[in-house]
Amino acid sequence: MSTTRPCSPGDRGPEAGDGAASAVSARSVTPVDGVTPVDDASPAPAPVGRQARTLSLAGESGVVPLARDFARQALYAWGWLPAASADRRAAAEDVLLVVSELVTNACLHAEGPDELRISCDNKVLRIEVSDRGAGQPAPRTPHRAGRPGGHGMFIVQRLCLDWGVVRAPGVTGKTVWAELGAPA
Repeated sequence: MSTTRPCSPGDRGPEAGDGAASAVSARSVTPVDGVTPVDDASPAPAPVGRQARTLSLAGESGVVPLARDFARQALYAWGWLPAASADRRAAAEDVLLVVSELVTNACLHAEGPDELRISCDNKVLRIEVSDRGAGQPAPRTPHRAGRPGGHGMFIVQRLCLDWGVVRAPGVTGKTVWAELGAPA
């Protein structure tokens, strides 16, 4: 599903000295897997079992870059970055793109995201974005590649193994989730 791309800024590691990203990590990150986000560029071992991280986005500004930085830190902690090959780099970039698309959709169509959760095992990485919106995300049909806007869920559909929406009965809002295959 991924295409090979040249090295991007997302593959250069956590930004050293980026106080904003470090402050957000220390303030609102909940490492469910017991791993604290890393600040160095050394690769971590591959995850054993299911690991998860949660970032609260409710009331934050600049949530798309916050979410991407959070996802990038998780990818480093779980050994997806730094990427040793073009395929691994493309897989990590796909994760960052899907995070951006899901969080952006929550901003545009659902009063903003409440929470980002990323979980991973050795085969699948799952991204979940919770919001208070009532709408139902769907790729625009027919997809018109030449027109601006409306490509988010089409991109998610193309890059992911699967995606969907979960709603809790009697509660306003939803969780949009997407799953990507772990790099080989």
